Formats: sequence, structure tokens, C-alpha cells
Amino acid sequence: MPNEKKLKKIALLPNVVTAFGLSCGLFVIFKMNMIESGEANHQVLTAVTAILLLAAFADLLDGAIARAIKAESDFGGIFDSLADAISFGVAPSVIILKSLSVVPGTQLSFLATIAAIIFSICGVLRLVRFNVNALEAKSNIDLAKSHKKHFTGLPIPAAAASAVSLNLFLFSEDFISTVALSKTSEAWILSLALILLGSCMISRWKFPSIKTLEIRVASFRTVFFTVLAAVLIFYGILHYFALVFMVLSWSYVFIAWILAIIRKLAGRKSKTLEEFEPEPDDLEEEWPNGPG
Repeated sequence: MPNEKKLKKIALLPNVVTAFGLSCGLFVIFKMNMIESGEANHQVLTAVTAILLLAAFADLLDGAIARAIKAESDFGGIFDSLADAISFGVAPSVIILKSLSVVPGTQLSFLATIAAIIFSICGVLRLVRFNVNALEAKSNIDLAKSHKKHFTGLPIPAAAASAVSLNLFLFSEDFISTVALSKTSEAWILSLALILLGSCMISRWKFPSIKTLEIRVASFRTVFFTVLAAVLIFYGILHYFALVFMVLSWSYVFIAWILAIIRKLAGRKSKTLEEFEPEPDDLEEEWPNGPG
């Protein structure tokens, strides 16, 4: 009996971490809703962006803890997906809508709202597909290995990071003092970015999993340059947070695009980047030679 009670208490730990991440996402949403549209300054945007990064860290941590203590459960998986839908699917849309200075009832306001809705819906669809694929992977060893190597569609935390980092950069003091961008242009750029990221989330393109990255240390020179790059990144985050965060977030998206394009150019018969071959659409899987 004491051991059973202890196991039950330990199993709560991953869900507590998930709840913390969810609380971060809800705090961002409620905080931004208390601000009038267009009145969010750079300081507020930096704060809510940092809180979402904290939610992303919690999202990585809860899964790692669950696997480490062997406390994975269906409840935890569903809870994690619902938390991600709010923190990374809804919160970024709210941040961007509250950041824009658009007149309610105008076509530009309608465009921004539709873009935010598309981003959130695509995020939820991305999570549903991920959960379905995870269930299928439990009974398929090959599919499980592929599931760990890469993601089908842009992961929702990465999409959220790309959206909020671009928003933060456009409203940063360094960018505003360098580029005179109109409020209309800001609304168009962010709206198109939300639509683009939403389409990436539900796409069949392969995105590499950072969890399985393996770096082979060939020499001390490699170690030196790796450490040097890490130092430069940390320095950039401390002094140019908006710029560095945006570059890192969008680099992940662009790298996946480049790998998929190289695979496309290489042709299906080539073994070059074979694992980054985009998966066929559902209709193609059902009717490989067409519906007829």
C-alpha cells in the first residue's frame, strides 16, 4: 500500500509541470486581454514572449519527466495536448491581435482576425494528427522510429515561437528606429505569417526533431567552434533578444523547407534525404491511382 501511494504521487509530477505550462499560456492570454489593441509596448511583449518560452520549456520537461519515471499515461497525453492548444495555439494569436493597431470593423481587422483563427485551428488539427500518429506508432516499430526522428508538419511550439518572435521583432525599438513600417504593413506581414505558419502545421512536410539530434565530435576544433557559437548566441539573446529569437525560430522553419526542396530536386529514386520525403495527402493514401 505505501508503495502504491508513492507511485501515485510520483505520477502527478509530469501533470503538475503541464499545468504550470498551461498556467503560463492562460496568464499571457488574460494579461493581453487587459491591454487595449495597439497599446502593447515592447516591454510587455518581451515579458509575455518570455513567459511563453517558459511554457515551451515546461512542455519539453513534462514529457522527459514522464519517460524518466515511467509515468506516461493517456490522461497525461491528452492534458498535454490541450495545454499546448491553449499556450501555443491561442496565446500567440491573442498577442498578435492585441499588438496590431487596426480599426475594428475594417477589412484589415477582418484579415488579421481570420489569420489568427486559421493559425489556432491549424494548431489544434496539428495536435490531433500528432496524437493519432502516436497511437499508431505504439503498434508499429518502424513508424515509432520515424515518429521520433522527425515531425510531420511544423510542431505547434515552433510555430508559436516563430509567430511571437516576428511580432516582437517588428515592435522592437531597434527595428522601429531603423525601418519606418506603417501599421498597415505590420498587419499584413503578421497576418500572412500566421496563415503561412498555420499551413506549415497541417502540411505533410517533415520537420527534424531536436530531441534526436546527434553531433559527432570529430576534433577539439569542432568543440571549440560549437562553444564559440553557443557563447555568441547567449550574448545575442542578452543584448539583442528580439532579433536572435526571431532568427533562431525561423531558421528551424527554413531548414526544414530547404531539406524538403533538396529531397524534391533529388527525386524519389535517390537516397538523398529520403526521410524528408513529404508524406502523401490523405486522399493520395486512400486512392493512390486517383479516385477513379
